[in-house]
Amino acid sequence: MALTMKNPALTDCPPSRKTPRPELLPGLLITAGGVAVAMGLYRLMPEISALTWSVLLGAILANVGRIPDRAKPGLKIATKKVLRLGVVLLGFSLPAAAILGLGLPIIVLTAATLVTTLVATTWLGQKMGMGRPRSLLIGTGFAICGASAIAAMEQNAEADEEDVTTALAMVTMCGTAVMLLIPLLAKPLGLSEVQFGAWAGASVHDVGQVVGAASAIGGAAVGVAVVVKLTRVLMLAPVVATVSVMRRRQLKREGVETEQALPPIVPLFVIGFLVCVAFRTTGLIPEGWLPGITLVQTIALSAALFGMGTAVNFRQLVRHAGPALLLGVIATVLIGALSLCGVLFLL
Repeated sequence: MALTMKNPALTDCPPSRKTPRPELLPGLLITAGGVAVAMGLYRLMPEISALTWSVLLGAILANVGRIPDRAKPGLKIATKKVLRLGVVLLGFSLPAAAILGLGLPIIVLTAATLVTTLVATTWLGQKMGMGRPRSLLIGTGFAICGASAIAAMEQNAEADEEDVTTALAMVTMCGTAVMLLIPLLAKPLGLSEVQFGAWAGASVHDVGQVVGAASAIGGAAVGVAVVVKLTRVLMLAPVVATVSVMRRRQLKREGVETEQALPPIVPLFVIGFLVCVAFRTTGLIPEGWLPGITLVQTIALSAALFGMGTAVNFRQLVRHAGPALLLGVIATVLIGALSLCGVLFLL
């Protein structure tokens, strides 16, 4: 009988730590198809932004069982990585000169309304038992720039998928309702086009919804509304950075000292956002490049929001949406009332 000897070098060798790379292609292809359809729907109905269409399409496909499990790795890449690219490129939409042209009173009004809405909504949401992450996401979305702000704040809020999808659903529903409602109030309130544009820009949640609301009144209203809205978008960077610093302090009080375990003081994508604002403001970016950059930014944010939409569970959302919907309505009324009072006083 032949004897066989085991090679210790082989038997004692630890197993390879390399894991197979997730298959990204199915998820990325589904995301690309969803974004293409969302962009097409936006062209047919520009009153609803491509970002909103992307969230809705992702949610519908997921809830009718059209998102296979093998697509999840690619969807995760779109949601996490591509999102940050979209937020960075959003900075190219913000010419500081146009914002400064509004004048200090309108800028202060916009900032004060934003901060008041954010703080009050977050505080009230926690009092209603929704928890800090969900309350903060709803407050951020309603106070700053809708779905884009929710996506940018997700990591710093330490929110889970249900928090994100609930906040996205609330800002989409309430923002669409406001977009359709406030143009009907322009004449009864005796607002000029400039006044209405400032009100829409300071109160409506998503950039696309702002354009939709203001376009019902006139071209002058759209011009003012977009600049006022961009002033709110510019506040995204300091708000995210402030939340990050507050989170670091909380973790240190809880005994966490390792730098790797703490969130960055200013997230890298926020720095990129501010750099893009600076490039746009100084005129270093040729005007001819801006339409292409805007298109890439829209595609990136749409891809991220499509991925987020696929995490929406309609049954679960309906079951737990009561308090969140109430908070969304309160936040909508609050930001609308505060901004309207300021506009009537200043303009």
